[in-house]
Amino acid sequence: MDDIRDLVSNRASTLLLNIIADLHAADIADILDHLEGDDRIFTFDLLDEQTASAVLLELETSSRESILSVIPSDKITKYVGLIASDDAADLVAELPPSIAEKVLQTMPAEDSTDVQELMRYGTDTAGGIMGTEYIAVGIKDTVQQAMRKVRVFAKTKIPVHYVYVIDEAGLLVGVLSLEDLVFNPPSRKVYRIMNANAKSVGTDVDQEEVASTFKKYDLVALPVVDKMGNLVGRITIDDIVDVIEEEHSEDVAKMVGSDAEELERRSPAQIALLRLPWVLTTLALEFIAGVIVHLYDKTLSQVILLASFMPIISAISGNTGLQSAAIVVRAMATGHISIDRWWQPVFRQLQTTLIIGTACGCVIGFIAAIWQGKWEFGLVVGISMFFAINVSGFVGTSSPMISKRFGFDPALTAGPFETAFQDVIGITIFLSLATAMLHWII
Repeated sequence: MDDIRDLVSNRASTLLLNIIADLHAADIADILDHLEGDDRIFTFDLLDEQTASAVLLELETSSRESILSVIPSDKITKYVGLIASDDAADLVAELPPSIAEKVLQTMPAEDSTDVQELMRYGTDTAGGIMGTEYIAVGIKDTVQQAMRKVRVFAKTKIPVHYVYVIDEAGLLVGVLSLEDLVFNPPSRKVYRIMNANAKSVGTDVDQEEVASTFKKYDLVALPVVDKMGNLVGRITIDDIVDVIEEEHSEDVAKMVGSDAEELERRSPAQIALLRLPWVLTTLALEFIAGVIVHLYDKTLSQVILLASFMPIISAISGNTGLQSAAIVVRAMATGHISIDRWWQPVFRQLQTTLIIGTACGCVIGFIAAIWQGKWEFGLVVGISMFFAINVSGFVGTSSPMISKRFGFDPALTAGPFETAFQDVIGITIFLSLATAMLHWII
């Protein structure tokens, strides 16, 4: 990068092109992401149109926005025309409305219609991530006719995964692999060799469900149909990789009460407003914990050492609950857990927390007994840790599934406020048990 920066600052176009000419679009994008302002624009302008269009798709959002803001609309139109329809729709959607309108107006009518059609769908649905480039043959076509269409389509340099078979009304009735076409006689009708039970998804299916379908059936491409069953597009595995990364980042961000892309596209004030509700919710729950501690002032005044173990018990129980919630949220997202069989993950997590609770309870109970000099005190602390961990594990496991059942995002329940809630559980169990056994431990 130091060498590249020197060449860019000296505007050594020829030497710079010698370095980047044979690089993959993703590697060129990585270089542009590490350049600033005019240096980034200068380097991007050296690329040919085909390479530049591919590089645009690989750039970080902030870098792409900075380049698109200075490129003339006619040039953007050329770039959009060289990429797949689903990528083109995403790119146009990022443009300011006035520029997007110009780009759509100057595009060929058919391409413009496809892009506008894709932009109608939700960004997180099958329709929003599908492309309209696919090969469709009639149910009465022959293998030879299908192969002819494959050869024509191959000139677009868009990968061919499957050939889709439709009837006279445009309904999807089957799928052919390239293998099917290669190993069958040219005169054979496609309906005789097609897979009539091939999977497909509707345009309004959530992208997370689409990703689960790809994983379950080991697919590389999946046809998309409208409500009538007409073939309208296809989704390829490269789109699903992006979906998996996006969904994972979104779940992790929600679990900490944040936004996965906040640093890229939000001001500090907007970030603060985004986080504030989560922080205030957590604050309210911690106030409840404070009230509970106040209710047990008498117990704490008689055995002041109890205060030393409260943060330990609340922290460990809260952490165990959050781990359980994270496991369940992820398993639900990947389809490994179904809320119709909720008792299976709950029972499995209970077995796990029983082991964790026993181990942690024995350790902290032993330390507490030595510290206080009374085995009864150690017993109270150990039992409190055991119950706090198991109750928090149960809450962490069940609350995402309850959220899902009532139509809420399960990642939201695994956020900071749940950790605070589990802190309250841990403190309440500990102080209640200590009060009940007070005559033992003083």
